[in-house]
Amino acid sequence: MKISGLQKLSLVDFDGHMAATIFVSGCNFACPFCHNSRLVNGQEEIIPRSEVIEYLEKRKNMLDAVCISGGEPTLYRDLPDLVREIKNMGYLIKLDTNGTNPTMIRELYQANLIDYIAMDIKNSYEKYPLTAGKCVDLDNIKESIKYIMSCGIDYEFRTTLIRELHNFEDIKDIAKIIKSAHKYFLQKFEDSGECIESGLNPIPKNEVLEYQKYLEKYIKNVSLRGY
Repeated sequence: MKISGLQKLSLVDFDGHMAATIFVSGCNFACPFCHNSRLVNGQEEIIPRSEVIEYLEKRKNMLDAVCISGGEPTLYRDLPDLVREIKNMGYLIKLDTNGTNPTMIRELYQANLIDYIAMDIKNSYEKYPLTAGKCVDLDNIKESIKYIMSCGIDYEFRTTLIRELHNFEDIKDIAKIIKSAHKYFLQKFEDSGECIESGLNPIPKNEVLEYQKYLEKYIKNVSLRGY
C-alpha cells in the first residue's frame, strides 16, 4: 500500500462517526474535477504504514471509524491486509471507491472487513469515459453497483456535479442505473485549486433541487451535500 495522506480527525467523512481518513496514492481514473490530483498522479510523499497504524492504535479510544479513500484503494492487492489490521483494533471501516474492482469489493465484504461503502457514480454510462478521464470497463461498474445494492452492506452512491459534464438527461440516466438504491448524494463541486482540469464550475442549487425532485421518484433517499 502506498499511503500518501492521513486526516487525523473527520466528522464528515463517515456520517455519525468520529473518523480518521487514510488516502492512498494512485488512481485508474483521471476525473478532470478531482481535487486530489497529486494523489492521482503519485506526487505526494509516502507515509510509512507503521506510522499510520501507530497513530490509530493511540487513538482507538477516541475515534471509532476509519475511512479508506484515495486515489483508488481497490487497486492495491494488499488492501485487505491493511483493513484487517485496522479492523482488529475495533474500528468500523468505510471504503470510498470508484467501483472499477468489484472482485476486491466482494472480497472485503465477504471477509467482514468493511462496514460501509461509498461508490462514485461518475455520470451516465454514455459519458462515463469523458467524466472519468479514461477508458472505462462499464461491466465492472455495473457489477459493483449490483453487488453493493444486493449484498446487504450499508452504502451510498454519490455524484459530484459539474456544469460542463452533467445535465438533466444524464441525471435521468443515473436514476435508471441506481434505481431503488438506499442513498444517493448530489455533491457540490468545489475547486480546490489543484484539480486535474481548470475552469470547471458547479451546477447551481436551483437546478440541483430539480434533479433531486426527479430522482426521488426512483431512489429512496436523495440528499444534497455541500449545497
